Amino acid sequence: MKSILRYFLAIFLIGLGIMLVLTNLGMVNFDFYTVWGYIYPIFFLVLGVKWVIDYFNRGEGSWIFGSFLIIFGGLLLLDRLELIVFSFGDVINLWPLLIIYAGFLLIGKKRTFVHGSSGNEKKNKKQRDSYFSFGNQEFNHQNWKVEPMNLSQMAGDFYFDFTKAFIPDKEIPISIQSLAGDVNIVMPENIDFRVKASVKAGEVYVAGQTVEGINRSLQYETNNYDTAVRKIDFQIHLKAGSIRIDYV
Repeated sequence: MKSILRYFLAIFLIGLGIMLVLTNLGMVNFDFYTVWGYIYPIFFLVLGVKWVIDYFNRGEGSWIFGSFLIIFGGLLLLDRLELIVFSFGDVINLWPLLIIYAGFLLIGKKRTFVHGSSGNEKKNKKQRDSYFSFGNQEFNHQNWKVEPMNLSQMAGDFYFDFTKAFIPDKEIPISIQSLAGDVNIVMPENIDFRVKASVKAGEVYVAGQTVEGINRSLQYETNNYDTAVRKIDFQIHLKAGSIRIDYV
């Protein structure tokens, strides 16, 4: 939120300064209402560009919300330049974008990771560190090897069954980020873990503890985590969806 306010203030000051310079040069007549009419469309446009760039550069932000703000802000700015007619209330006419976004979210195929030979493990490691993908990922084959993971994708579900896994004697970090989808994890009772989970909209359930709604987060740690030899450190962050960890 602080970052958004900083960008808004920066754009406001830049726009105000430009209008004052043009006024002093006699090129325009200063009118605060006119200035404001240009500033907030530019703000939407710049914020949208930032979110899209952040998403593709660092796996943060949101390409959906970012692209929507680019389109919305761009249309408002074109209206101010008298190239088209588009007002703030016309945002309702952009509802077909939801169909387009839904189509993108449905693109992709189910992917299953199987750990076998060293060659396959190298290939799987590259896949586990990849970004900007769609589809489901399952880790539930007998004796699959647990390794550090950094999973980030636009949409899809994740399923982990650690009761079938080979877990080395060390602390293993697993990071999961997704724009939309569900994360389901089954943990055996003899493996300690901790989790920091958050959803912008959705539900988090961890070993009997539940939070749900907007901007919800939950942190959990098993009693013996600090002294355990084998343990897993989860970092799970979703824009929309559900996170569930069952201890069996």
